[in-house]
Amino acid sequence: MKIIHMTVNGQPREVAVEEGESLTDTLRERLGLTSVKKGCEAGECGACTVLIDGKAVNSCIYLTVWADGKRILTVEGLRDDCGELHPVQKAFVEEAAVQCGFCTPGLVLTGVELVNSGRTYTREELRERISGHLCRCTGYENILNALERVVGKHDS
Repeated sequence: MKIIHMTVNGQPREVAVEEGESLTDTLRERLGLTSVKKGCEAGECGACTVLIDGKAVNSCIYLTVWADGKRILTVEGLRDDCGELHPVQKAFVEEAAVQCGFCTPGLVLTGVELVNSGRTYTREELRERISGHLCRCTGYENILNALERVVGKHDS
């Protein structure tokens, strides 16, 4: 076991982990953050996406030992101090971009990364940015609509 120090959703955390333990397993099993979904466990579906120091990462192929000293953000950490949803979460609700919800946390966090970039994106750029996320329910159009609402370029 190795002791890891990281900041998770704004809180300093110290956790003992196995050397080969994935960040997905640590977040879900040791810290109870179940918004981080276990999907393919091969880095191909995006269900386990978290933000590590502001960048969207597939946590299933990221070892927890690599997270030592890093800032991790999951969906549980998105609400502000007043309990308000993040603008990306609001856009997903407003655009009905959620069906079963399994892919939603990862897509929302990718959206947060895009919002935090400070730039705007065309629909095609957004489509490319979410290409690492698999969704079996929505057909992606409402997801793209939601992302356009918060980071899209709009014709004037």
